[in-house]
Amino acid sequence: MKSAQRTAGDTTAAAPESLVIISAMTIASSRILAAVTLALVGASEGSAQATVPSGPESPSAAVAVLTAALYNEQANVREATDSARAALATSILRERLSAHLGNQVVPYHVVDSLALSPAAHDLAGGVPCNVKVNCAREVARQANARWAVLAKVSKTSNLIWLLTAQLVRVSTGEIILDDSTELKGDPETMVPVGARNFADRVARTVRRGGYATNYPDGEPDSGP
Repeated sequence: MKSAQRTAGDTTAAAPESLVIISAMTIASSRILAAVTLALVGASEGSAQATVPSGPESPSAAVAVLTAALYNEQANVREATDSARAALATSILRERLSAHLGNQVVPYHVVDSLALSPAAHDLAGGVPCNVKVNCAREVARQANARWAVLAKVSKTSNLIWLLTAQLVRVSTGEIILDDSTELKGDPETMVPVGARNFADRVARTVRRGGYATNYPDGEPDSGP
C-alpha cells in the first residue's frame, strides 16, 4: 500500500515538469514559426522591389525644361494677358520639377539661351524652338540632358484652356509622355493644376529611367 501510494505521489509530482517541457517546446516552435514567417515576408518584399519596372535611362539623367508656348490663334477672344498663362505654366512646371529632381534639372538660363540662339531659330524653321521636338532635342543635347520637356498652353475661351505637354527621350526622339489636359475654369487656378500634374508624371518617369506609369506608388498587384 505504501509503495502504491509512493507511486501515485511520484506521478502527481511529475506532472508539472511535463507541463513545463511542453510549454517550452511550444514557445520554441512559435519563435521558429515567427522567424520563418518574417524571412518569407522579407524575401517577398525584396522580390517585389527587384521587379519594379524601369526604362533604359539612368534615374539621375539630366532634364531640359523649355518654356511653355502659347497658342491662342483660334480663341474667341485674344488678349494681351494670354501670354501670362504660358508664363504661369512655365513657372509651375519648372518649380515642381526642380523640387522633385533637384540638380538633375538643367539650369533654366542655359536652356533658354540655347533655345533662343540663331542656330535654334534656323533649326525650328523660324518658329519658336519650344514648339518643335527636333529643336527641343537639340537644345537638350547641347545641355547634356537625356530628357527634354515641352509644354503648350492653348486658349479656346477665357474659361476653357488646354495644356499639351511632352517628355521626349533625347537620344531617340521617342515621346515617352504625350499629355493633353482640358482646363475648365479660372486659368489662374487650373493652369497650375495641369502643370503640376504633368510635372509629377515627368518626375516619376525620369526616376524610373523612362518607364511611364499612371500609378504614383508603382504598378498595382497583379496577383489574385
